[in-house]
Amino acid sequence: MLGNVVRYLDSVVARDPAPRSRWEVLLYPGVWALFWHRIAHALFRADLFLLARVVNHLSRFLTAIDIHPGAVIGKNFFIDHGFTVIGETATIGNNVTIYQCVTLGGSNPTNGVGGKRHPTLLDNVIVGSGAQIIGPVTIGRRARIGASAVVTEDVPEGATMIGLKARSTLVKAETYAKDFMPYGTPCKEPCEPVGGQREQRVDELEQQVARLTAQVEALLAEREHERADAGRLHERPGEPVLKGI
Repeated sequence: MLGNVVRYLDSVVARDPAPRSRWEVLLYPGVWALFWHRIAHALFRADLFLLARVVNHLSRFLTAIDIHPGAVIGKNFFIDHGFTVIGETATIGNNVTIYQCVTLGGSNPTNGVGGKRHPTLLDNVIVGSGAQIIGPVTIGRRARIGASAVVTEDVPEGATMIGLKARSTLVKAETYAKDFMPYGTPCKEPCEPVGGQREQRVDELEQQVARLTAQVEALLAEREHERADAGRLHERPGEPVLKGI
């Protein structure tokens, strides 16, 4: 039992550079939320639903993390910071990392039967802060969900998803994937395959704006010149008119 706790704390230290020791990790709300969930889940499986809910509400009060007692969670699950909601039919694999303000939410069943309503996260998934994963979707192994992404469809293995609605960045997993990637986003490579093309495009647009500005100024100067010529013609005295010829 103690060995399992030590291994779990070491897995958290390996993914979070902040703690200086295992003792600090023991103060993390995500660690305590998982501890209380293990108890609530055991009660839930024993059909002691009310007691499971009591433990769940106590955990939510103490940690600001709401994990339904029915959720199935694997080994070395880590919630960094908190304010996370995990639904009843959610399934989470091993070595999954979730950052703050994430929702593993359910979809509204149209057939009136609850069934599988919440996401399934396979092993080594990382979910960035503020992400919303909704419905009975499956997030493939080693997939990364970027911060504030909204996911409503299955995510292939090793993919990185960003945006509203989340879309693949088209960055091949094998080019950057490691055993663990902090915050679920490749930091040294662009999230989208643009690189220097973006800077080049910005330079082109700035040059185009400069050319258009020069053309507009030239047209305005030409129009002012024409107005000045017309004014001089209007002020020129008229030629004398000979009468009686």
